[in-house]
Amino acid sequence: MSEVKPDIVVDARGSYCPGPLMELIKTIKKAEVGQVIAVYSSDSGSKKDIPLWVEKAGHELIAVIDRDGYTEFLVRKKK
Repeated sequence: MSEVKPDIVVDARGSYCPGPLMELIKTIKKAEVGQVIAVYSSDSGSKKDIPLWVEKAGHELIAVIDRDGYTEFLVRKKK
């Protein structure tokens, strides 16, 4: 997979559930269709919450990447 560059980065490290998901929702509402949003989260609950919400909301989960001390979620706005 070629490296996907996010258009918007949401750094929610240090925020606890449901903070990172709420930040993603707020950001995706303002984003344009096709834009990629990266969410950085150090909350373990995000690994379940964010992919479930992305699927339910009809967007595309491009990747979930474990980084040093946090997880990066790449989400493309679909509608």
